[in-house]
Amino acid sequence: QVQLVESGGDLVQAGGSLRLSCAASGSIFSISIMGWYRQAPGKQRELVATITSGSTTNYADSVKGRFTISRDNAKNTVYLQMNSLKPEDTAVYYCNAYVYSTSYSFNAYWGQGTQVTVSS
Repeated sequence: QVQLVESGGDLVQAGGSLRLSCAASGSIFSISIMGWYRQAPGKQRELVATITSGSTTNYADSVKGRFTISRDNAKNTVYLQMNSLKPEDTAVYYCNAYVYSTSYSFNAYWGQGTQVTVSS
């Protein structure tokens, strides 16, 4: 079994910054893609950013130039540095990881989510 635990969500004023972290643990052989998604009230979950094991990144247009995704493969951890936050960034942020387990299975896992609230 694999667990993803996010941290770093908070209430912040517009223009401020936050750094989210997500640590994966359990029966992990290796992790392929890691990413962050978000879901605002009444809206569907959407992609924020992803990063491959080779550090190739992909961002939603709405966060390009403001957010930076990174990972520490040795710690099985992915980060999301969020700068110049806007009220429309308010959402629950979820960590996602595609994991090769020690039992040779390949599955996608989700964290429990962390709340980010940006006040105007």
